[in-house]
Amino acid sequence: MLSVLETALLAAKAADGKKAYDLVVLDLKGLTSIADYFVICSASNMTQVVAVADGIGHALAVEDVRPSHIEGGAGATWLLMDYGDVVVHIFDEQTRAYYSLERLWGDAPRVPIRLKAPALHGAVS
Repeated sequence: MLSVLETALLAAKAADGKKAYDLVVLDLKGLTSIADYFVICSASNMTQVVAVADGIGHALAVEDVRPSHIEGGAGATWLLMDYGDVVVHIFDEQTRAYYSLERLWGDAPRVPIRLKAPALHGAVS
């Protein structure tokens, strides 16, 4: 069974494997009861948003981790996958810039992650 942190890191690794970019894992413990970790990433278009979600869903299902809820879907510019203590947000660039979760949760420490894809593609701060 994966720990909550391992679940977040596996989700990030799976997103990276599907060429998501601007990947960030935020440690929300002690800041909110919503979740312990947010995994946030961008995709270049709506088709890739769905592909990234499929990749994450598959990688976590192999470990018998299933989402309790998914918001968005085909045609969505923001897809949210709720794994309880880990919430994954997959955005297109414009929607991510508009909602700016990293700024909203600016007090949350970033968890170091190892990536294959370039870490920065868009202009996220």
